[in-house]
Amino acid sequence: MGKTYERIDGRLRTFIEAQPLFFTATAPLSADGTVNLSPKGLRGSFVILDELTVAYLDFAGSNAETIAHLRENGRITLMWCAFQGPPNIVRVHGTGEAVFRDDPRFTELLARFPDIDPASHGLRAIIVVRAERVRDSCGYSVPFMAYEEDRDLHGRRFAREDDDSLSAYFSSKEHIATSLDGLPGLPLPLPLPPSAV
Repeated sequence: MGKTYERIDGRLRTFIEAQPLFFTATAPLSADGTVNLSPKGLRGSFVILDELTVAYLDFAGSNAETIAHLRENGRITLMWCAFQGPPNIVRVHGTGEAVFRDDPRFTELLARFPDIDPASHGLRAIIVVRAERVRDSCGYSVPFMAYEEDRDLHGRRFAREDDDSLSAYFSSKEHIATSLDGLPGLPLPLPLPPSAV
């Protein structure tokens, strides 16, 4: 039923790149810490960098659990499900990091996302994940669901923000600078790209 792969290529890569939705799971080291599971969408906000490395754009939101957990321990799992076509589930277990906007690698990484305007979504960081285990499974119980289109609400909400107002927005939220469990989250004020400093 399930199989482990040495890399993300061929059929696996084609499947992953065709999905309009994926999920991320992280957790703190504390045994009683909060496990986080997040859906990720928006076409063009996910890329495969090489056979073992993927990345996605981390946009404005009301929490920063993924960032906090990656800063503490780096563990992350990504999952894709086939809601159309043949049944399939793919998981990438690995280690990740949040590359913030003041990181020298940020501009080069951002260029790998040519199909989305990050300015309209309040871009906070780029999450880079290095795969340590790649597995698929049957997905027989995943229901058929039809993808219609991306919602435009997120872009409409954050397109009117600039760096200062984004920092103010993030500072006003209880769990962005720190996680639900008190771990360091998004650095504030919002780090600026090297060209803006």
